[in-house]
Amino acid sequence: MSAPTPIVSVKPIPLPAPGRGYDLHVRVSAPTAGHELPLIVFSHGFGSSLDGYGPLADFWAAHGFVVIQPTHLDSRTLALPPDDPRTPRIWRYRVEDMKRILDHLDLLEAAVPGLSGRLDRSRIAAAGHSFGGQTAGNLLGLRVLDEQNKKGEDLSDSRIKAGVLLATAGQGGADLTPFAAEHFPFMNPSFADMTTPTLVVAGDQDDSPLTVRGPDWCADPYFLSPGSKSLLTVFGAEHSLGGIPGYEAKETTDENPQRVALIQRLTWAYLRSALDPQDPSWPAARTALTASGNPLGRIESK
Repeated sequence: MSAPTPIVSVKPIPLPAPGRGYDLHVRVSAPTAGHELPLIVFSHGFGSSLDGYGPLADFWAAHGFVVIQPTHLDSRTLALPPDDPRTPRIWRYRVEDMKRILDHLDLLEAAVPGLSGRLDRSRIAAAGHSFGGQTAGNLLGLRVLDEQNKKGEDLSDSRIKAGVLLATAGQGGADLTPFAAEHFPFMNPSFADMTTPTLVVAGDQDDSPLTVRGPDWCADPYFLSPGSKSLLTVFGAEHSLGGIPGYEAKETTDENPQRVALIQRLTWAYLRSALDPQDPSWPAARTALTASGNPLGRIESK
C-alpha cells in the first residue's frame, strides 16, 4: 500500500430529487492526485448522514478512491417523524438515492475542484454498514421479499462491479425478533440473486437485538449468496466493528483502533482487486493476515 495522499472533501452537494421531499445531499471525498480513480458509493447506517464513517471514507479517499456519501431520509439530521408517509418505503428511497448518485456523476464530478476528468466510471463499488449494507446489497442483487415471501423487484445496477457489506442483516422471517418483524418488514432479504462479487464483514460478537440468532446472522449474505464472495470475520467486534461509524460516534460500543485499521486495509485491498483483477492487493492482504502471529480476524472465500 502506498502512502496516503491529501484529500479534498466537498459537502453538501444537492441533487434534485422530485417526490422525495428533500434534495439529496451528497458528500464527495477524493485524493488530490491521481487519474482513472475508482469510485465507492457508501450507504450509512440507520440515523447517520454524509458526515459519518470518516474512518473509512477518509482512508479510502487517501488511498486512491473517490468516495460518495448520501444522507438518506432516515438520518437524524432530517428528523423525519415515524408516522411520515414515506417511512414504510424508507428502504426503497435509500436504493433510489444510490441510483440517483450514479445518474448524476457528471454534476458531482464538476462540484469538486480539480476532479474533472479523473474518474474511472467502469470501476464502481457499492458499500454500506448495517441498514446501509442492505441498501448496497440491493444494488448487488439482494431482493426484499414481500409479505408472501415472494421475490421482490430486481433493483441491482449493472454499473456496480463489486461490493462491501459491513455488519449487514441476514435472513428475515423466523430469524427476526417480534419487534423487528413488526417495525422493519423490509428486513426480509433474499440473497439468492446477489451475484456481484462482494466482501462481507461480520463481527463475531455482533449480537443484534433484531434477530433471535447470534452473530452468525450477519454472515448470511456470504453463505446464502452465489458467485464470488469473501467473508471477513473480525474477532471481538460488535456491530460498530471497532468504530467505523465515526471518530467520535457514540454508538461505538467496542472501540478498537486495531480492528478499524484491519477493516480499512482489507476493504481497500478487496476493492482494488475486485475492480481490477490484475491488482495484487487482495491476495497480498490475505497472505499477510494468515501469516500474522495473532490475527484480528479470518478470511474465507468461495
